[in-house]
Amino acid sequence: MDIEHILQQRGLVSEDQWREARAQAGGRRIDGVLVEMGLLSEEQALEAFADELGMEFIELGEFEVDTDLIGEFPTAAIFRHEVLPLDRSNGTVRVATSDPFDLEALSELSSLSGLELDPVLARHEDITDLIKANLGVGGDTITELVARTADDGVELLEEIDDLDGDLVDEAQAASVIRLVNELLIEALELNTTDVHIEPQEHGLRVRFRIDGMLRPQPVPPEINQFYTSIVTRLKIMSRLNIAERRMPQDGRIKLRIRGREIDVRVSIIPMIHGEAVVLRLLDKGRMVFDLVNVGLPEDIIKTFNELIELPHGIILVTGPTGCGKTTTLYSCLNELKSTSTKIVTVEDPVEYQTEGINQIQVHSKIGLTFAHGLRSILRHDPDVILVGEIRDGETAEAAIQAALTGHLVFSTLHTNDAATAFTRLIDMGVEPFLASSTVEGVMAQRLIRRLCSECREPYTPNEDELPSDFPRPVPEVLYRPKGCRACRDTGYSGRTGIFELLRTDEGVRDLCVERANSSRIRQHGLENGMTTLRHSGWLKVVDGVTDVDEVARITKGDIV
Repeated sequence: MDIEHILQQRGLVSEDQWREARAQAGGRRIDGVLVEMGLLSEEQALEAFADELGMEFIELGEFEVDTDLIGEFPTAAIFRHEVLPLDRSNGTVRVATSDPFDLEALSELSSLSGLELDPVLARHEDITDLIKANLGVGGDTITELVARTADDGVELLEEIDDLDGDLVDEAQAASVIRLVNELLIEALELNTTDVHIEPQEHGLRVRFRIDGMLRPQPVPPEINQFYTSIVTRLKIMSRLNIAERRMPQDGRIKLRIRGREIDVRVSIIPMIHGEAVVLRLLDKGRMVFDLVNVGLPEDIIKTFNELIELPHGIILVTGPTGCGKTTTLYSCLNELKSTSTKIVTVEDPVEYQTEGINQIQVHSKIGLTFAHGLRSILRHDPDVILVGEIRDGETAEAAIQAALTGHLVFSTLHTNDAATAFTRLIDMGVEPFLASSTVEGVMAQRLIRRLCSECREPYTPNEDELPSDFPRPVPEVLYRPKGCRACRDTGYSGRTGIFELLRTDEGVRDLCVERANSSRIRQHGLENGMTTLRHSGWLKVVDGVTDVDEVARITKGDIV
């Protein structure tokens, strides 16, 4: 088939353009070179080929692929030839390809599956996106990567000890190394915070936590045979005992992935169907410690800056695990960091290694607890102290003692709102007058998903359908999620914070001394201008940052 004739006959390219593209082709298909040069669109070329060959050109944007049908074809062949089975009719399977001239690929797929194929044309990117969405990471690793090297831009920054054994040999094979590396690369590209690798009764399940939500990650069924090797490879990388399969293990991996330094915290726990793995990814390059960047509104930043500039006292940030407390605290430390200020932290674990800050890792097994570390820090002449978490009365008392002796102390508590921090400290055994006289302010926070800026959908809200505590008057336009390729059809991209700041005034101190419950402290805060988490979320809805359902989901139970 004469591609030049097809394209020139339809006036899509000139002879000069064809000659220019041919000179740059270097063995590649010339129509592809023309597309790269911007002289031709892929759609134009495919429509011309479809017309000439009597084929159909289809848009795959909203196409629902038959996943059961895909399972009838070898995964590796689909990845190798980039041909996607779409649907079946009267015993014939429609398959999408972007190369109508690759008859060998169609012949191989037909032979391997034993099915009659009807090829249709579609854009290359649409096909590969759907293949990845339905077969997931590692699909091309299954049969092809054994013969390839593992040089894919992933570099282990710590040496691995020499180990022996068949299991080690298999885990160190190029294909398994490549498979694990692909998993990490894919997770990083999707801004994943946690990777869950879970053995199930009927196969392996992989899930990524993205923007706070767990999402299943498609993987080819053949990956199940690699499960033990994947776990062993991760154990080797994190210097864990590869022979131990009965007890939980925790480790850490330091990587450089395509120029970005990544810390990976590894947790392995034996389950009934095998060992489950969770990887917490910390991308140092993406960390920006700035109070504006975490989502603090201007009015709260002003008050919070006044707090962190105090010479002594305790400032607490509260909320559940994964709500961004550590990022907020490091943003505070970043504001205070200077050559004239000594900052010391005691953490479990040290999540962000930061230049200019002295950081201590807790080791409970040898007695280095938060409380012990904090007492030792006081002998190092610090100005500012960060305690990763106040977990018990001993740590709380040590933090209070540090504040009373002229130090500014930052820490976290696991409470649902700001007011409850005071009652939690008292429940730990702290005297009410000490809690009220040292804690200068408490900020509760949550993370909510941002609407995708590429596809967020404006609408006119019905006031009667909005929550009763939504600010009135209601804006004429609000936004809701829609979903597009940029956000992988979720409607959301990234997260931002919502906040509730309670500053300790005389009223709060009096209530603490009275041992008042958190509801009374909270009510006092509201009467004196405190913005609740939920109201902070509504303001983000009004600004078009997020939507009503997202705020309602995150702030359940926060209605006053």
